[in-house]
Amino acid sequence: MEKSIEYGFEHYIQLIPGVEEISAKDCSPLVLAYIGDCVFDLIIKTMVVGQGNRPVHKLHEETSRYVQASAQSFMMRSMQEHLTPEEHGVYRRGRNSRSVTPAKNQSITDYRRATGFEALVGYLYLNHEYERLTELVTIGLKSMDEGTEQKE
Repeated sequence: MEKSIEYGFEHYIQLIPGVEEISAKDCSPLVLAYIGDCVFDLIIKTMVVGQGNRPVHKLHEETSRYVQASAQSFMMRSMQEHLTPEEHGVYRRGRNSRSVTPAKNQSITDYRRATGFEALVGYLYLNHEYERLTELVTIGLKSMDEGTEQKE
């Protein structure tokens, strides 16, 4: 079997010098949100690019619709009822963490809920729970689509 099929992405990341296995349980909620922000950004950028080749500015505009705090907050509201008690605990700790940077152009409620969302994404990513991450992000994205349809 070809090695690229045999191993997943995380295996190859671990081969990069200086990269160590990270335990989600050892990370603060804000560290989980830090990595979760990157993971969610990659998911959304992959989705947007997959919708067709466009000027980078258009790609950025479409990506921004999903990665801003108000959108993440909206998605989190629809995802909450689907969380396990453990996932809800991770979200709650992220939401309640005091960030060093203030919310920019967002309500504090949306900013905190988005931080909890990102902490949950980071937690699932670091625990290699990709199927669950996909399930929850799909629920959130569907809620965004439904919200857009209702506005029209």
